[in-house]
Amino acid sequence: MGHRSIVTLTTDFGLSDHFVGTIKGVILEINPDAEIIDISHSVQAFDVLDGALAIAQAYSYFPASTVHLVVVDPGVGTARRPIILSTERHHFVAPDNGVLSLIYGREERAHVRHVSAQHYFLQPISNTFHGRDIFAPVAAYLSKGVDSEKFGEEITDFVRFNAPKPKPVDQQTLKGVVLKADRFGNLITNITPQDAPMLFGDNPSPFKIVIGKHEITELKTSYAEGEPGEIFAILNSMGYLEIAANRAPAAQIVGTAKGTEVSILLNGAAAAGNGQ
Repeated sequence: MGHRSIVTLTTDFGLSDHFVGTIKGVILEINPDAEIIDISHSVQAFDVLDGALAIAQAYSYFPASTVHLVVVDPGVGTARRPIILSTERHHFVAPDNGVLSLIYGREERAHVRHVSAQHYFLQPISNTFHGRDIFAPVAAYLSKGVDSEKFGEEITDFVRFNAPKPKPVDQQTLKGVVLKADRFGNLITNITPQDAPMLFGDNPSPFKIVIGKHEITELKTSYAEGEPGEIFAILNSMGYLEIAANRAPAAQIVGTAKGTEVSILLNGAAAAGNGQ
């Protein structure tokens, strides 16, 4: 069985313009055997954190040697560098703007190279569409088996940010934040079971989740457990605490969005808040 060439695409391009189709054409011109998989083209425009979340949740489910092309690039045309991140199993091609930050945090053995070998690029290079002229060709050549070392020197000063972390206020209060609202209107927070273990055990202590003007005191195990339109909390497939509603957009009902503060009050703080 021959080498399987898989290239995934994660962008903020949307699907109403020619951008996605064009970069697929560039890849196939260089590697006609490439299998191109769309992860998402609905990353929020210019939102590097949203792009980082999208690729971080998906990449590990792909076979070894997959090349992941990630283009969320508000700095296109500036001096920001194109890079290749190589891990034990995958390659990532992206602008050096932090969009791979969550992968840096998960992969122990990772090597980052500044892509400077311009003979791999399409010419002339547009100032506004590096996805076509730089990133897509590099991803295509990687998928053909060109060694990452041929594209440029290894660097250590790549751009990296830390995703927002929940912060304990005291022993009974934890403050987090909404990272994004998905297409169903679910509000995905940055709170995990490791941050609030007392919520996720077999016998959770009394708690209250406060978001906007809403208070939630129950954790569901499926969306269908909630009454239609009821706001509740659930542990989602990404491993984050999510504020959701059964067949309704929680973001619209709660009246909040990305960046909204979420507070968890445990034990006595929750009981006091409930007037008990």
